[in-house]
Amino acid sequence: MEYAKGSIPLPPGWDQETDFVFARIMFPGGPLDGYRGREDPDYHRGRSLWTQDYPRADRHFLEAVRRLTRVDARSVEQVVDLEDGDDPYNYPFIYAVQAGEWGLTEKQGKILREYLDRGGFFMADDIHGTAEWGQFVERIGYAFPDREVQDIPNQDSIFHSVFDLDDRYIIVGSEHLREGSKNGGTVPYWRAIYDDKGRILVQAMYNSDTGDSWEFADDPRYPEKYSALGLRLGVNYIVYAITH
Repeated sequence: MEYAKGSIPLPPGWDQETDFVFARIMFPGGPLDGYRGREDPDYHRGRSLWTQDYPRADRHFLEAVRRLTRVDARSVEQVVDLEDGDDPYNYPFIYAVQAGEWGLTEKQGKILREYLDRGGFFMADDIHGTAEWGQFVERIGYAFPDREVQDIPNQDSIFHSVFDLDDRYIIVGSEHLREGSKNGGTVPYWRAIYDDKGRILVQAMYNSDTGDSWEFADDPRYPEKYSALGLRLGVNYIVYAITH
């Protein structure tokens, strides 16, 4: 695909039919989009921050899923357009990176709500600082004007579906290792929107860069502790998504 970045070969099993496929959603740029002034007006072609870390992060993460769980996962990702008919409903788990810089539209928000009400799970990653958090909350409000984003308690099963992850810490992105945070977001939060039965519909990584922890999992210059937590969190989220 023309929007794929990073030199990484197709892994074995890329064309297999499997029970689980990791889906990454595309979205237009928002007011805080770091590509502003350089972006392509047609975000489907990839000049928007939804392509951040793609495809290295996805494929490294899927290698971990295949190695650490019994989930029958395809070894490559699937890019999904929320407005592409019924296609989003084919995936139990969808992911968005740079979700504090996105430009999710009201129409897309309604589709996302329908997807989640049908049993889907949405992971929103790489949101840093109060301005980006405000944009995320505003846009996710298009899907959930009736539900608040709240902190996930440590005892929630999402932190214990495979690995027990009570000892969590900020996951720093590769470009911010020296300062230890981005946009002043020095405290990590794990937040969610729940349904009426207590199931997490939306999980938001606030002040952590999980995508970088996947992308640079094989890079000796990137601290292993961040990849160790990021991969385990992602594995927990997927198993939670398909069992709850």
